[in-house]
Amino acid sequence: MKYLEGESNTLAGNHLSLKHYQAQHFAFSVQGTVATITLNRPERKNPLTFESYAELRDLFRQMYYADDIKAIVVTGAGENFCSGGDVHEIIGPLTKLDMPGLLQFTQMTGDLVKAMRACPQPIVAAVDGVCAGAGAIIAMASDIRMGTARSKTAFLFTRVGLAGCDMGACAILPRIIGQGRASDLLYSGRSMSGEEAERWGFFNRVVEPSEVLGAAQAYAQMLADGPTFAHAMTKKMLHQEWDMGVDQAIDAEAQMQAICMKTNDFHRAYHAFVNKQKPQFEGN
Repeated sequence: MKYLEGESNTLAGNHLSLKHYQAQHFAFSVQGTVATITLNRPERKNPLTFESYAELRDLFRQMYYADDIKAIVVTGAGENFCSGGDVHEIIGPLTKLDMPGLLQFTQMTGDLVKAMRACPQPIVAAVDGVCAGAGAIIAMASDIRMGTARSKTAFLFTRVGLAGCDMGACAILPRIIGQGRASDLLYSGRSMSGEEAERWGFFNRVVEPSEVLGAAQAYAQMLADGPTFAHAMTKKMLHQEWDMGVDQAIDAEAQMQAICMKTNDFHRAYHAFVNKQKPQFEGN
């Protein structure tokens, strides 16, 4: 990872500035406190490589410590989101690896999803055109998904002789769209249209192609302007409560909410309400 001179990395790595991060295998920009990751190989519909997988994994891991990034947008250059793993740069080499090498690769791709779910910032995906394979997984692993009617989302692993259980798909996708619908997509590998994705709840909203990135960035900015410490707690509990019973979840939420009540943002909101003003949250 490369940083510009003067950036802080203090308190044994507990605080890290990523505003000037220089990505090597995709585009990265920051507007205010919203970071935008753009998969930018439009001539190939933005496929992933071994290197971009690893850099995305490492960047999302670093986001845990990035106090200057409050929300993240993921999108693709041109008119497509991501076509998945590059056939020539990933699929071909995989056919020549031994079992330890294959397991190392599949664990790395799974670690990308783990890093996306573990980072405290909400992730908003802006999806247009092709969103296939690992691209569909990246959209799935995001917190919010903005799409277009012309988008085509496909968990196409079975089309290349692989199982649909890739990168957490069998755990996460049913929780978004339901077991039956997830089974349909993961067994068949077929494409899901943008309208179908919105109807099934995979897309939170469908907008015009020219508006999808702006809509995602505006939503991310709204989140970044809010109580970001509390948002991080919400994301954490949305993820952790999958494995909890109802009583355990209620107890865990009671603890998290009590913690949030000790934040300055909670007190700012109270005083703003009393004074009939809009609260200005600072994430602490």
